[in-house]
Amino acid sequence: MATKNKFMNAMKMPAIADMFSSEADRQRESGDLVTEVPLSELHPFVNHPFEVRDDEDMQKLVDSIKENGVLTNLTVRPRAEGGYEIISGHRRFHAAQLAGLDKIKVQVRDVDDDQAIIDMVDANIQREHISPMEKARAYAMKLEAISHQGERRQETSNQVGWKLESAHEVGQQAGDSGTQVRRYVRLNSLVPDLQKKVDSGTLKFNPAVELSYLTPDEQQSFLDYAEAQDCTPSLSQAQKLKAASKEGNLTLDKLEEIMLAQKPSVAPREPVLNINVSKVAQYFPTGCTKQQMENRILKILESYFRQMAHEQAHEEER
Repeated sequence: MATKNKFMNAMKMPAIADMFSSEADRQRESGDLVTEVPLSELHPFVNHPFEVRDDEDMQKLVDSIKENGVLTNLTVRPRAEGGYEIISGHRRFHAAQLAGLDKIKVQVRDVDDDQAIIDMVDANIQREHISPMEKARAYAMKLEAISHQGERRQETSNQVGWKLESAHEVGQQAGDSGTQVRRYVRLNSLVPDLQKKVDSGTLKFNPAVELSYLTPDEQQSFLDYAEAQDCTPSLSQAQKLKAASKEGNLTLDKLEEIMLAQKPSVAPREPVLNINVSKVAQYFPTGCTKQQMENRILKILESYFRQMAHEQAHEEER
């Protein structure tokens, strides 16, 4: 009887759902569904922080797609409104449009908003050309998404410690420390025109972080002054502006006083002439020290210029 039951179990029919599920259904459940969709059904990620530029690299990608097709599938997720939201592959999508493609292969994943943000940032943060503000916005989005995922954990752990750990996790993918991540996120507190100066390079990263602690009105006052005077703050000046703002006395007069302050003068260092010993050793006795060589060279030069002066005076007498 036991043998018969064992045989019947081995011959057990699969469940009805398993019998009628398609390969596409099984791929969708595993997150590996690959399908071809019209480009018209694809939509950029909401608040995508990375710019898609029509530059030389884009043209190279377009040429490659015309010749070889899109070699790496886009990653997307279904939209409630219909179609798909692109998680990774915005440059490939744009290049495919420029190349005249109608359809493109995508990998469809069923992920929530927070996981989609994390996946989107991770897929783009390693780009070769990323502006400071692109990184600042991406870091802020990922940090918030991780924070949402960890809300339950925060209830039973130190909230400050969790935020520090989250910043470290965000920076790992791009090779930045948790501290550097938080400094990038600070840039989002700058007014838009100062953010543009950060991306253009006319406002350096470290002073920009300090200026981010000023109120929006104080930032605008600084911006007006900087543009009128065609100047940019040093790190020291930016730190002093931040301190004055914290104390509540960053008036226009105080701002001007800080920006007009001159650094203490430092006497210029004397230039140093370095000659490799191996280049002159052949002209000195064996065992001659570096100092002895230097003294001998100076005496030879003195003798040489005295001789030159004597010859010049003798020439003038003729």
